[in-house]
Amino acid sequence: MKRISSNNLKCFATVLTVAILFMSCDDDYKRVGEEAVKPVFPQGIAKNFTLTYTEAIKELSTQDSSRSRVLAILTSPITEDYDNQNFKFRTFPEGLKVDFFDEKDQKSVITADYGIVYSQTNLIDLQGNVVIESHDGKKLETPQLFYDRKNNWIFTEETFTYTNPEDGTVMDGEGMDFNRDFSFFKAHKTFGLMTIKEKE
Repeated sequence: MKRISSNNLKCFATVLTVAILFMSCDDDYKRVGEEAVKPVFPQGIAKNFTLTYTEAIKELSTQDSSRSRVLAILTSPITEDYDNQNFKFRTFPEGLKVDFFDEKDQKSVITADYGIVYSQTNLIDLQGNVVIESHDGKKLETPQLFYDRKNNWIFTEETFTYTNPEDGTVMDGEGMDFNRDFSFFKAHKTFGLMTIKEKE
């Protein structure tokens, strides 16, 4: 009995000593790279998200809503709000769709697999199967696209395919910038122009 009790006492003393050593040690290891990145959490998450951008034709009273015009409607299955960060942004991890309306209420559509809206710079970063379809049938497909909301300017440095049914052409290239209604665009590099309409 005395031996068992003595062994228990030695085990307890050993465990206590090791515990004290671990508790008194400071972690002076400096973390770098991925270890140094602090986790970032959204301040809010919304499902079945819809946001309508409107513009007032003239100054409205508190009761008047009939004189505003819808500029765009953004819809997404889910959005995460990171306005709690120093550089504020909002993500759309499951994709998004934006319906744009011009002065004649003609609709153009943008879809993407993923999106980030940077609140402070008014820049939207769209990624993954980005497709723009204008009201007159023009179509742009690219893996990534940026939209400058302040200047109504759209640009990409990635490869793209641009289809124009008006003149029956399909253009492949890399890098492009243009305005929202495709009335002006500049391709940085093109790989070819293929006519898809036959002349009669």
